[in-house]
Amino acid sequence: MLLFKVTPADRPEFLAGDHTRLREIFHPAKHQLNLGYSLAHGTLSPGHRSKRHALASSEVYYFIAGRGQLTIDDQVTPVEAGTTVYVSPGGQQYLENFGTTDIEFLCLVDPAWRSEDETVLE
Repeated sequence: MLLFKVTPADRPEFLAGDHTRLREIFHPAKHQLNLGYSLAHGTLSPGHRSKRHALASSEVYYFIAGRGQLTIDDQVTPVEAGTTVYVSPGGQQYLENFGTTDIEFLCLVDPAWRSEDETVLE
C-alpha cells in the first residue's frame, strides 16, 4: 500500500484519559500500517486544563491553533500555533488553555501509545 489517507470524519472523537478530545489518526495496532509510532489530533477547549499524566513513551506535540501553556515536570512553556514540544518518556505533563479558542495539536507517540503505558496522576 503506497497511500493511506485519513480525514477527520474518518476518525471518531473521544475523551482521552487526560481529558483532551482526541481523534486517533494512525495507530499500528488499529490500522494496517508498518509504523512504530501513533499519531493523534487533539483539542482542548478554552478555560480547560488536561489532567496531569505521564507516558512511558516519548511524545512530540505540534500545535496547530490556539494559545496556552504546557507544563512538563516543573517546566512551563507557552504554546501557540507553530510551536513544537518534545516530552521525554515519564515526563509528567498537562496542557492549559487560557485563550478564547480551542487549542488544536498533533501528538506523535513513539513507541505507539498503549493504555498500559499511560498513568493519569489526578
